[in-house]
Amino acid sequence: MRWRLLWLLCAAGWWGAGGKTLRGGFASASARLEPWRPVARFQFHGDHAVLCVRIKNVAVAVTKAARLHLFQAQEWQKLQNSIQDHSCTEKFSKAQLTMTVNHTEQNLTVSQIPYPETWYVFYVDKFTCEENYSESEDIQFEMVLLNPDAEGNPLDHFSAGESGLHEFFFLLVLAYFVTACIYAQSLWQTIKKRGPMHTVLKVLTIALLLQAGSAFANYLHFSSYSKDGIGAPFMGSLAELCDIVSQIQMLYLLLSLCMGWTIGRMKKSHGRPLQWDSTPTSTGIAVVVVVTQSFLLIWEQFEDTNHHSYHSHHGLASGLLIGLRVCLALSLAAGLYQIITVERSTLKREFYITFAKACILWFLCHPCLATIAVIFREYQREKIITIGVILCQCISMVILYRLFLSHSLYWEVSSLSSVTLPLTVSSGHKSRHHF
Repeated sequence: MRWRLLWLLCAAGWWGAGGKTLRGGFASASARLEPWRPVARFQFHGDHAVLCVRIKNVAVAVTKAARLHLFQAQEWQKLQNSIQDHSCTEKFSKAQLTMTVNHTEQNLTVSQIPYPETWYVFYVDKFTCEENYSESEDIQFEMVLLNPDAEGNPLDHFSAGESGLHEFFFLLVLAYFVTACIYAQSLWQTIKKRGPMHTVLKVLTIALLLQAGSAFANYLHFSSYSKDGIGAPFMGSLAELCDIVSQIQMLYLLLSLCMGWTIGRMKKSHGRPLQWDSTPTSTGIAVVVVVTQSFLLIWEQFEDTNHHSYHSHHGLASGLLIGLRVCLALSLAAGLYQIITVERSTLKREFYITFAKACILWFLCHPCLATIAVIFREYQREKIITIGVILCQCISMVILYRLFLSHSLYWEVSSLSSVTLPLTVSSGHKSRHHF
């Protein structure tokens, strides 16, 4: 069932995706029914940003007096929240820029922008604000929104909020590739030995591969996007899908480990080592939390169909997801704190403390960065959240790998007291593993 929902999410991203090259039809009926719904939004920057519109049926556009009205986001919000009751015509007359659509191809230059800002583009014709309406043909169009590149030419399809992400994902994929070349063979040999932390390392590695797959899919999407303003919507959806599954994997791994330690100490069991999903309690808690996060992640994707895994948290689902991550971090920290305070072995205390740091970093990086991003301008927030969360979660994974593969720490903990470590396979291994 979970995979069906994730595939539905992927399909929704495919069909709902909108790039900065838009194709469709200007419909008078839709504009009249929802006049305040923009046909496009874009974060322009620089002095030579351009909106280019191409239409096929010029005669229909001239007959309907078709126009495009551009509003700065802040000005539009002020107009919408104004106490004064403006009529439909009065509102559109206050647009910062207006383009009359009466040629096959037209360009509108958006200049003198002091700092990057979101602009809304509205389609208006003679029927939009009138009570009388007669059926008319739609105006087929292609709209291209461009920012100036480094040389000042309007050739950049990325909005101000997306600029730099293409280069970031290229460097991220390169870093994954170099790391794989250096460590993949030794890690694979360690996993094949089926040591005490075999299951943990296998799940952690799958989560890491999904993160790398998400980064690679994002890079392919942005590479295509930089050329045509549309990109590869399927790759963007695939990147989100990989990230969601990775988040679920890591949540289940960290929660199961912590619950295993806690329940193991409560029961004071000194028999066989705890196994994955060893008790109905730990299984039930892990499953409930994982299902809840999965539901919120999918709900968040339907609220915002733009292709990025870390959203700006304007919707209810995003807020609930942030709250869930904070609660998880606090709960795991409290559970691990209780274990640490009663642990007599300095070696095992260090093990639990390091694990707690990795958990807190994984769960709290997103809420903290989303909070910090509020003080920055709108166009900077998505980049801060996206880049920051990916880097923090990579650091968290590195900490966990070093912890579970350390020959001086993990082996002593797992071999001397294997009953306190969940997800183990056997406590009889005497060899040491190196990363």
